[in-house]
Amino acid sequence: MVSCTFLLNGFRRMQMGSLSAARKIRCIRLGRLRWRNGVVRLLICTTVITATLVAVGLYHVYFDRTNLPDIEPFTRFEFPTIGHVYDANGQPLIEMAREYRRNIKYEDIPPIVRDAILATEDKNFFTHGGVDYSVIPRVLSKVRIGTLAARLTGLRRENEGNSPAIFPHGGSTITQQLVRCHFLKDLTAFKNMTAQENSNQLRHGVLFPRALSYIIGSRSVNMLVRKLEEIRLSLWVENKMQERFGSKRRAKEEILARYASFIYMGNGQYGFAAAAEYYFGRPLAMFTVDDADKAALLAGIAKSPLYYAPSANNTERVLRRRNQILALMAANGFISRDRVRGAEQRPIQVAVRRKNKVPLAPAVVGNVLEELKGLCADLSIEDLLQGRIQVYSTVDARVQQIVNKALEYGLELYEKRHPSTKGLIQGSVVVLRNRDASILAETGGRQLYKDRYTSSSDFNRVRKSLRQPGSAMKPIVYLAAFQQGTFNLDTMVPDEPIGIPDGGKQSTKWISNYDGQFKGMIPLREALAESRNAVAIWITEQIGIASILRTARSIGVRTPLQPYATTALGASEVNLLELANAYRTMASGIFAQPYVIRKIVRNSGEVAADNEHGGPPVPVDDYALSLIQEGLRGLVRMPTGTAHALDSSGFPIPVMGKTGTTNDFRDALFVGSTYGPEGITIAVRIGFDDNRSLGPKETGGRVALPVFKEITLRVYRERLTGPVPEFPAQMEQSINNYLRSESIEGESPPERGSNRINLSRHF
Repeated sequence: MVSCTFLLNGFRRMQMGSLSAARKIRCIRLGRLRWRNGVVRLLICTTVITATLVAVGLYHVYFDRTNLPDIEPFTRFEFPTIGHVYDANGQPLIEMAREYRRNIKYEDIPPIVRDAILATEDKNFFTHGGVDYSVIPRVLSKVRIGTLAARLTGLRRENEGNSPAIFPHGGSTITQQLVRCHFLKDLTAFKNMTAQENSNQLRHGVLFPRALSYIIGSRSVNMLVRKLEEIRLSLWVENKMQERFGSKRRAKEEILARYASFIYMGNGQYGFAAAAEYYFGRPLAMFTVDDADKAALLAGIAKSPLYYAPSANNTERVLRRRNQILALMAANGFISRDRVRGAEQRPIQVAVRRKNKVPLAPAVVGNVLEELKGLCADLSIEDLLQGRIQVYSTVDARVQQIVNKALEYGLELYEKRHPSTKGLIQGSVVVLRNRDASILAETGGRQLYKDRYTSSSDFNRVRKSLRQPGSAMKPIVYLAAFQQGTFNLDTMVPDEPIGIPDGGKQSTKWISNYDGQFKGMIPLREALAESRNAVAIWITEQIGIASILRTARSIGVRTPLQPYATTALGASEVNLLELANAYRTMASGIFAQPYVIRKIVRNSGEVAADNEHGGPPVPVDDYALSLIQEGLRGLVRMPTGTAHALDSSGFPIPVMGKTGTTNDFRDALFVGSTYGPEGITIAVRIGFDDNRSLGPKETGGRVALPVFKEITLRVYRERLTGPVPEFPAQMEQSINNYLRSESIEGESPPERGSNRINLSRHF
């Protein structure tokens, strides 16, 4: 009975064990099934997500045409280029730019350069539609699988900043590169994608990029989004360009021209044309098949200007890159193997770029920028820096060069007398055309001052320096007297001691002459020629200081002058430009304000401003003008005149003018003109910036007049401003009659009535 019970229990245990094993087996099978189902679901979800992402990406790239940039500037080829300031003969005085670029047409790109670009960047350029799908396998083969696996397994999630990017660079077509450089750097429209793509912070906050960044990292997402946008815009650009230019071929040519003009080429140069001039000193259009080495070098720079722009430190790297491109050109059938071997043997020779190049006309450039502000309301300096306009000035570069050298010559003469001042003495010169006050040359200071070269932003002593004109002010006093109608050149005036109130002091200031003597009653023309201070003060008392101030304003002096008698002796400050303009007005009888911009032309060829102008007659009596002209001409002709040094066989040019020397010899001036509307006026001032004395006897006739003489001789010798104008025969004869009647120094005065000039005999 017991044994039966035992057997029965054993059977039950066996049965229960079998049931337990079965349950375990079922659980295992169920677990495996659930795991498989989970994997399947994961794969399905992953596939769906991937497909969705791909679909969204494809839709965005091929169909989404929202949030597009303005393509009109691109199609019109309105890339920033170089602005120029040209001289009166169309020669560039200076190039100004934010980006030094020369836009070139497709036909202006030499075939050897086109071949080098295509072999290097995009051999299938003329056949694809903006994206070269044939390179996709090559690009995918460079995907960093290890980096991707590490991201998926979480091994590099905490150290993402130091890990390499998953997606490689490369594979971009020429169109894509152009899109990336031109459109994707727009800060507003595309959030500067190019600059931000290497950031480890996600720059695109929508749902899919956020989800994807968890898998492949923010940096890779930034790069991927930029790439998709680049492809989308490339397809769009190609389509729009084809619509605009009528065929795929023409569209491609236009895109290639824009690429060759826009791409950065290192050292501040943009585009192949600017780079060719910078690196080789040659226009790009002059390249031939014999320049394959240079074309290959230029094509190699575009990939990375930092590494491949030629310099003294990277010759081997540049040489290796150049030869690789030559091999690519041969592989694509652009050049023969023999030509490659010849080109590979040539060393890299870049143009020698002169350092510290002395600017020809820095003061003129500064004036152009100032004048541009008020000439056209819709134009600015930025338009010039972007190359949207070209400025044509009144300045003649040949005259400007003469002025620069003459000023340096005059300063050197002074420094020989005062060696301790070498490099410290300063000067300024301006040359005006008489008929319209256009500026032919302007120098606001010496070219090298305190060991640095002058720039356009430096202090311009022609316009910005207010200094006393000294005796150069006296002709305005005499002109005011002639205006009164009671004075002429033969009027007898007293050269006698005379006093004036000494400012607010209860005393009298006695006026003396430069020679310390008084001559008594003398003709007015003699008083002007000899610059007698006492006579100038006496005339001022007779006609009133108010009439002198009115006359000064009527002939172009804008700076307010002090209503004191000492203004007649040049005690009130003026700038050199307005003093020159006053003499120009007296020489020509034409009222005008000096100007430097002649014309402004937009890149479209439209003339934005035509500033050439003459002026109305000056509001001064013709008879008064003829008297001051004769008086200033007599200042040169008369042996006692302060500018008689200009009346010699070595200076055969008839001029009128006046010296000026300020108190304590602080400034030396000479302002002179050739006669009439066809003449020119030259003003020279020399002095120290700190207003120290030039030294005893360093007068305008000794310091400034030699500069005037040198400029006038060379300008007329080289016939830069037309023939030398003659003074009226009647005027010259009047001076001859005076000299004969005075019998100065017991000699018969030379006859100058004919005023005939033979320049060839004197140069």
